[in-house]
Amino acid sequence: MTTRRTLFAVMAVTGLLAMAPAASASAKNLAIELAPSAENPTRPQMGDHLSFQSRITNTGTAPVDGVISWLSIVRVDAGQEAPIGLEDWSAEKAVTRSRLAPGETIVTDWPMRLIQDGRYRAVVSAASRDGTALAASPFTDFTVRAKPVVQSARVLPVAAGVPLLLLALFFMRRRRVSIT
Repeated sequence: MTTRRTLFAVMAVTGLLAMAPAASASAKNLAIELAPSAENPTRPQMGDHLSFQSRITNTGTAPVDGVISWLSIVRVDAGQEAPIGLEDWSAEKAVTRSRLAPGETIVTDWPMRLIQDGRYRAVVSAASRDGTALAASPFTDFTVRAKPVVQSARVLPVAAGVPLLLLALFFMRRRRVSIT
């Protein structure tokens, strides 16, 4: 008799679960790919623009509600390992989507302007509204070459011009004082 009651209870719970609406899946059902744009310079340097494209796909059987994705960059030079503040790099902010259906994909371009030389890794992360898991893309590495910012053609006029201007102002003032 106990076996029958247990079997009946299991069947009742299974039936209720089957009739209930499907719950939203979490970020663990998100597959993320990240690739550099084909238009990126082959040897980027400071001041250049790069772009990465991410593809976030819901691989589950239920929709994912409240998808939030964002780009992160870390510097990986020895002794200078640190996350990078994207405000300076002019990168895009987080991208949100209210619902991602099963099999649906979000494609996002992540443009940025390169500020500092060094070796870096980019990664796109995503979370869902339920907050139970975090999905991340594989790293995409890139190197930024230094760009000389001091150009002698721009420095010489300033280096010579400022002292000459100050001397000219000094002598004009002295001459005005001696005339009066």
